[in-house]
Amino acid sequence: MMSWMEEKRFEWVPLVSSMLQNLLSGQTVIIITDTDREWFGEYALAKLNMSGKNRPMLPFVSIKTFFPNIHQLKNKEDIKLLEDMLSQSFSNGYTFFYIGKSTDIKMQLAKRHDDSFLWVFDEHLQNSFYLSSGDDLLDIKLIQLYRLLDKSINAVLFAEVSLENE
Repeated sequence: MMSWMEEKRFEWVPLVSSMLQNLLSGQTVIIITDTDREWFGEYALAKLNMSGKNRPMLPFVSIKTFFPNIHQLKNKEDIKLLEDMLSQSFSNGYTFFYIGKSTDIKMQLAKRHDDSFLWVFDEHLQNSFYLSSGDDLLDIKLIQLYRLLDKSINAVLFAEVSLENE
């Protein structure tokens, strides 16, 4: 079922490794989505800290928690003000996890941070995971990617894999 991911593993591993290193260093992961992927952001947040996972609660939050009017971002000045607020709120730092098209203004927020975890649709960007919005199996692939991310989190938390460079 995940054979499509086999050829993308070299794209995936460094991105998820970087995000997990940030998570383990105490950073909060702030999920941002474009309008079409809001359902996925809600799905991921509902599943990540679901009871019965037998792991610690993880600091994943939605940008909407802090800025419900995120859709009103209009320019770089608005983005800068939001970043200032987030910097004050998260003393250990934060990482953006963006899922959506690169044309969305919210992508500009995530793109300003080199260590953002980006799943970008319809455009190949450096340090991002490419997906096609025209893919008939897109929703299934998003859920599969979530499951892979969740298993990766468990593997790192329970020392089944190491993020150290040997």
